[in-house]
Amino acid sequence: MRSQLILVCGIALLSASSLSAQEVSLPKQFREWHQSTCSIKTPAFAFGKEAGEREFSACVYKSGDATVWVRAGRYQDPSSTFEVYTSQLRAGMVPTNLGQLSAFDKEGVIILEGSLVLASAANISKDDLSALVKAVEAGSEKGPLPPIRTYLPGSGRLLGSERYALGPDGFRGALETLGRNDFAVLTDAAGFNSGAEAMFAQYSKPGMMGDTGILLLLEYPTPQLAEQHIHHLEEVLPAAAKQAGTVIERKGSLLSLVLAPTSAEYAKNLREAVDYETQVTWNEASQAATDPPITSTLVKIIMGTGVFMVAAIVLGIAFGGVRVVTKKFFPGKVFDRANQMEVLQLGLSGKRIDPSDFY
Repeated sequence: MRSQLILVCGIALLSASSLSAQEVSLPKQFREWHQSTCSIKTPAFAFGKEAGEREFSACVYKSGDATVWVRAGRYQDPSSTFEVYTSQLRAGMVPTNLGQLSAFDKEGVIILEGSLVLASAANISKDDLSALVKAVEAGSEKGPLPPIRTYLPGSGRLLGSERYALGPDGFRGALETLGRNDFAVLTDAAGFNSGAEAMFAQYSKPGMMGDTGILLLLEYPTPQLAEQHIHHLEEVLPAAAKQAGTVIERKGSLLSLVLAPTSAEYAKNLREAVDYETQVTWNEASQAATDPPITSTLVKIIMGTGVFMVAAIVLGIAFGGVRVVTKKFFPGKVFDRANQMEVLQLGLSGKRIDPSDFY
């Protein structure tokens, strides 16, 4: 009995280790780098649960005497992955063309590829990183990234300051990394339970008296929800922020406000620079450039109607003419024969009606 129990436990341990090995996203080898050690562990992200984290792996690779660490996290969908990706950005990180999105500095590189976020030390070449991305892209579950990221103005934006939030934990984390914990009171009023998405970025105007500010965008599923939450946000907005020029503006389903601007004018310029336009889609089919002009269509309709009218007149005359000619030359022989004519009579008078009187 004891040996059977040991055997069952051994099989269970082997199955668990096999499952863990399958859950690791990182390859055993890419180019000259071979996996040395690898472990699955919980990352130090406060909103990992909010982002729908499914897997996190940390591995060490060796190539000769050189070693490099690589981390990989798999998340629920591209939006959740983008939230985690932006949370790891550092000020001054420069974009590069690895994966769907990537940025690097002297400390390392961060890559977004589908539902995966990869991070690596800086002591590895771009070609090696490209090989790593190619090795994991088959299981990366690619999808479109949140459109709100494209609304941010490009001029004056500090690279690496972008933050995306899908929920309250990501929202508070973004405010903390941007040094604006005083605006944490906006979290509950932002409306994440209504499907809101938030995007932050820090801006600076060059010059001796350069202006600064943090642009916050909040997008909602409908303009009605945006209008509803703008009032909630205004109620909890700190009085000091209002005095500093923080105003909430709505464009369609998007709310924009500048946190702690150095001037109300600079905040207004930032809000006006947001690259967002509403679009109205008609259910009716529109006229294409290749369609014929309306005058040509009307002429064809009139001509077609005329043809049908002429045909009706000709056929009517032909039908009536045949009957008239036949009755003239062959009276009572073909049409209106007396022996085939019947008239229903009510018998209100004693005189019978002769059907031939009608013809």
